[in-house]
Amino acid sequence: MTTLGLVVAEFNRSITEQMEDVALEAASEAGAEVYDTVHVPGVYDAPLAADRLARRDVVDAVAVIGTVITGDTDHDQVISDATAQRLSDVSLERDTPVTLGVTGPGMSAAEARERVENAAKAVDGALDLAAELPEAENED
Repeated sequence: MTTLGLVVAEFNRSITEQMEDVALEAASEAGAEVYDTVHVPGVYDAPLAADRLARRDVVDAVAVIGTVITGDTDHDQVISDATAQRLSDVSLERDTPVTLGVTGPGMSAAEARERVENAAKAVDGALDLAAELPEAENED
């Protein structure tokens, strides 16, 4: 059984709460165990939580979910870019699949609500990667 870590951003909670439910349902339907769900203030805070989960030997993959709603500035783009880059770094540094189930930037709250199913895609992607990637061999 694949064991999953889940990181959920609290910002825009009316949307991310639905995303969390979708993610948990997708994991259950796939027969995966969710080892731990870590709630963080916003998606920018997700890389640290993803890193902590990826460090645990029991966690095979991590799915990060949240949404970034557009505002009057480019803040949503800055947050999304930084988060995506750091999550990629965590995945490579920990040799553990970390998937990005964060909707945005550049979308309204209504558009984000229409994309809550992206949380299931992040879970499915994490589980697929964990199943497909061979275990890393020690090079020592």
